[in-house]
Amino acid sequence: MPSPIAAAAPLGRGAKNRSPGRLILISVFVATMGALAFGYDTGIIAGALPFMTLPVDQGGLGLTAVTEGMVTSALIVGAAFGSLASGFLSDHLGRRLTLRMLSVLFILGAIGTATAPTIPLMIAARFILGIAVGGGSATVPVFIAEIAGPKHRAPLVSRNELMIVSGQLLAYVLSALMAALLHSDSVWRYMLAVAAVPGLLLLVGTFFVPASPRWLAHKGRFDEARHVLERLRDSPEEAQREVDEMKSQAAQAKKQRVPARELLRQGWVIKLLLIGIGLGFTAQFTGVNAFMYYTPIILKNTGMGTNAALTATIGNGVVSVIATLLGIWAIGRYGRRTLLMSGLVVVVLAQLALGAVLTFLPANLTQSYAALACILVFLLFMQMCISPVYWLLMSELFPMQVRGLLTGTAVSMQWIFNATVAFAFPLTLAALGNTTFFIFAAINVGSALFVFFCLPETKGKSLEAIEKHMKKEL
Repeated sequence: MPSPIAAAAPLGRGAKNRSPGRLILISVFVATMGALAFGYDTGIIAGALPFMTLPVDQGGLGLTAVTEGMVTSALIVGAAFGSLASGFLSDHLGRRLTLRMLSVLFILGAIGTATAPTIPLMIAARFILGIAVGGGSATVPVFIAEIAGPKHRAPLVSRNELMIVSGQLLAYVLSALMAALLHSDSVWRYMLAVAAVPGLLLLVGTFFVPASPRWLAHKGRFDEARHVLERLRDSPEEAQREVDEMKSQAAQAKKQRVPARELLRQGWVIKLLLIGIGLGFTAQFTGVNAFMYYTPIILKNTGMGTNAALTATIGNGVVSVIATLLGIWAIGRYGRRTLLMSGLVVVVLAQLALGAVLTFLPANLTQSYAALACILVFLLFMQMCISPVYWLLMSELFPMQVRGLLTGTAVSMQWIFNATVAFAFPLTLAALGNTTFFIFAAINVGSALFVFFCLPETKGKSLEAIEKHMKKEL
């Protein structure tokens, strides 16, 4: 059987004989290498931190609570900058070239973190890696949404989330295996070095996928857009209908054409951006990344050993992958609002239960497994109902003329919220103890109210239809 890369190679000669569905899947597979790297880079820190906190003479970096938060959040701060910058670049240079540039940063950042001899250099390398992670998080969903048709957009974009959680699961499994098998003071460096692999796959893969047809159409290159769509759709007629719809929208937009700066001042666009930012707050202040980054630390506080805590954390990744697969099934059948509201209700209950377990049960093995059970229930509904819907909405909500910029801005704010949680969680846990989880529950009640009153439904509409609907309704 040929490899996916080899199968994708002849995009020029003979491309019209290729199965459209196969080419779409290959393109999604390549693009989501960025999501795999995103997941691995955010997940591997959970396994590396217990070893990085060891003294320098024992192979660690001697991290304290403050520098632990700085190393963890440096990637996330970089991601905020990366998502914002990639939004601008993807609008001007295209989604494919932007992904190619980001792949180089993935590779350089992974090598930098694996070889950093001091805390400042580690923070700098994590920041560079974060630029790539953030850029990929803003660009990959948009690229997938723009090559997929309306019928397949939801499940295909949701594969981005599947690859994120698969990367996190891979990180948890490898960190546990390496900790058990590699009796080395520098085991954490090997954990971090593996992150270069998906970056390399992304770099190679971008030479074998087509450009975004909607980006080409936005640049007035309709013949090229039709040529790409003929490879991606079941028939030339279907491709032509899509091109005609894009031409019609472009002609209408030309009649009512306003410069991008003026469009960004229009009330409906500002409301969409605020909704996008609010969704980022909703996703991050569930507290999900407090668990993804710090579950081993939480479990160690209940008396569980380091290797046992790392092994238990694999459950986070397994549940996240299963939940995302369920989410891909559900997202094609239920509305975005319904899934978000359902997920938030269970998240609130899981946070309350975790706070109660850690507060009222004695520190023993029963408490450890009860706490892990609460975390896994939380992750099941978070990764099934909230995370996939968030990334899907980031690819749907914003108008084509400024889609890259607004997606980048909204995702950038999501990364800032992520960094806030990542940096503040260990400090808050040290200062307030288990009350931290009750605070998360209260915040999530507010997020549920925001979703109920502010989020429009986008299920079943083309990207062009969504834009018309938003302009009319907001």
